[in-house]
Amino acid sequence: MDSDSLIKKAKEYLPPKKVALVKAAYDFALTAHQGQVRKSGDPYLDHPLQTAVMLAGLQLDAATLAAALLHDVTEDCGVPLTEIEAKFGPEVSRLVDGTTKLSKLSWRRGEANKRESQAQNLRKMLIAIAEDLRVVFIKLADRLHNMHTLGALSSEKRRSIAQETLEIYAPLAHRLGIWQLKWQLEDLAFRYLEPRQYHKVARLIATRRTQREAFMAKVTQVLRQELDKAEIKAEIAGRPKHIYSIYNKMNRYAAQGKDFDDIHDLFAIRVLVDTIPDCYKVLGVIHNLWHPLPEEFNDFIANPKDNGYQSLHTTVLCQGTTPLEIQIRTYDMHRTADLGVASHWRYKEGTSQDTHFEDKIAWLRQLIEWQSELGSEEFLESLKTEVFIDQVFVYTPTGEIKALPKGATPLDFAYRIHTELGHRCIGAKVNGRLVPLNYELKNSDIVEVMTAKAGKGPSLDWLNPDLGFVKTSHAREKIRQWFKKQERTQNIERGRQILDRELKRLGITLSNIEETAHLFNCESPDDFLAAIGYGGITPHQLAVKLAIEPEETPIVAKTLRAKKTTSAGIQVLGVGDLLTHLASCCHPLPGDHIIGYITRSQGITVHRKDCINAMNVEDKRRLIEVSWGEIQDVYPVDIEIHAWDRVGLLRDITTIIAEAKVNIASMSTAYQNEVTTVFATVEIMNIPQLTQLLSKIQSVRGVISATRSSQAKVSLSS
Repeated sequence: MDSDSLIKKAKEYLPPKKVALVKAAYDFALTAHQGQVRKSGDPYLDHPLQTAVMLAGLQLDAATLAAALLHDVTEDCGVPLTEIEAKFGPEVSRLVDGTTKLSKLSWRRGEANKRESQAQNLRKMLIAIAEDLRVVFIKLADRLHNMHTLGALSSEKRRSIAQETLEIYAPLAHRLGIWQLKWQLEDLAFRYLEPRQYHKVARLIATRRTQREAFMAKVTQVLRQELDKAEIKAEIAGRPKHIYSIYNKMNRYAAQGKDFDDIHDLFAIRVLVDTIPDCYKVLGVIHNLWHPLPEEFNDFIANPKDNGYQSLHTTVLCQGTTPLEIQIRTYDMHRTADLGVASHWRYKEGTSQDTHFEDKIAWLRQLIEWQSELGSEEFLESLKTEVFIDQVFVYTPTGEIKALPKGATPLDFAYRIHTELGHRCIGAKVNGRLVPLNYELKNSDIVEVMTAKAGKGPSLDWLNPDLGFVKTSHAREKIRQWFKKQERTQNIERGRQILDRELKRLGITLSNIEETAHLFNCESPDDFLAAIGYGGITPHQLAVKLAIEPEETPIVAKTLRAKKTTSAGIQVLGVGDLLTHLASCCHPLPGDHIIGYITRSQGITVHRKDCINAMNVEDKRRLIEVSWGEIQDVYPVDIEIHAWDRVGLLRDITTIIAEAKVNIASMSTAYQNEVTTVFATVEIMNIPQLTQLLSKIQSVRGVISATRSSQAKVSLSS
């Protein structure tokens, strides 16, 4: 591939002097990469050239295009940065250096201290972005071209790079608003991660293509005639839906009992106009022409998304009951939707300064400030919950708008306003009505925080993820910091109380706290208890760790009674479909370390590895390695709930259990001294699910305690 296509694109928007810089960079890269080939067999220069062509499609400046062409010459050709600076100037040299540093970052699976490495690499990436956004534009285009040429790599490497693309680069393109790159990165990653699902969705789309095109042509003609009557100048076009997006929507619809044909925006059109008033005029014409679905309307012009996206979205019923999604926006909005912050780069650097540019990347500046306060786990969490997901926009009582992650609560809002406001929060009103502190905020909510007069301090329950009081890592870290500042002896005592409560609730006996402390990387039992006391270790983490690492944890667990004596989830030496059944002597649970015993007539009996019968078997040759596969079995667990008696108590408890998708096998009650005791048998899959359920029951009004009932120990000598 020669440079003609790149130079042609560059000439469309760059002056001749800048085009000459791009041409000079191409000639230099051509010489530097002479004789080098990629694993696919193509000349190596094809990669930087294609990267630059993609960036020219985003109409980025000449320095960015030159740096894209040169971004591999320092690493792969040994060209020093000083030579690049001498030939092309400090700006191009700085961009090449920044891109080279980003290329060294890796999120490959299987590394030691993987999450720590991820956090540090993401920090470096975000700092590089903050210093010069053009560095990440080059990196995203570089990754996109690499995704197009993954076929030459091994299967393992393809999956690793695709996973990294889906987890890091596609969400980053979304957060920067560069839809043109985002959807291609997602589709290509999906293709390598889930090839069967990818081709299945592609076939479904292809089979409806003729029908879809005929439908779109008809509704487009009708709408164009109506807009002409209203004397509104507009451009109407079909809007393609990419494969990964349809796949995600199919999964969401399947969970609701719907199928592929119910997806609204398979049929979608876009209307482009000159001005914002014209957007609302077009909306009026559409709603007069077809019946709108009120719950499917969004005004992203009045309330833009945090990445700068603006548009009107409406879904209407056409030709009877066929849903049609329509987007209405100006040409400027369309450019921003396609290119995101890249669309503002030339204005920021050129003479017509874009005064809103800094506002559009304010989230990045704020994250850079926060990241210095957060540990590695919290930083990764903040990226997932606050940077790479959709947001909601809510108002303070004075009308100031605040952006929060989707699912955020009044407590998250309070901590976003001010740390002290969060610490003193005792309640909240949304739109003038009292709401619980774990209420999920919605777009346009007006939030008023109610506070205690004196310094009350946060509740440790706010850190319990099962109760849903806070969703943002910023709020969670501020709460942890408050508890961490308390006296160490208070934290240790509080931690001891929480640990005792959780062990009692789960029916677990802990015999050696020191070894358990080491499981959580704590040097001493006091450090372990203090971490629990200030929220560094949550009750949920305790339950999960104690449940899944029984051999490393000195626990005597009262086992669950198996509902079934066979398990289709057992794999023998990695192979399923063999006759297996769970041993009645030790009742192994999903998560236990297990071993199989080959019987003479009943297939393979599955024991816990620490089962006395399995350990004392005479013929060791009859023992065989087995593992848990996909577990579908459920196990009955007796739970005991103590609560102050009131009307509606049982209804609220059973509602919580039903919402957790847990079946109730039996239930009875007893009453004494105004306290109701509820005895229930529920069917669960594992201990983490049990602890989550008990936490939710504990949050029901009037509940004093919710614990797992005491059970007799199972004999191990049968």
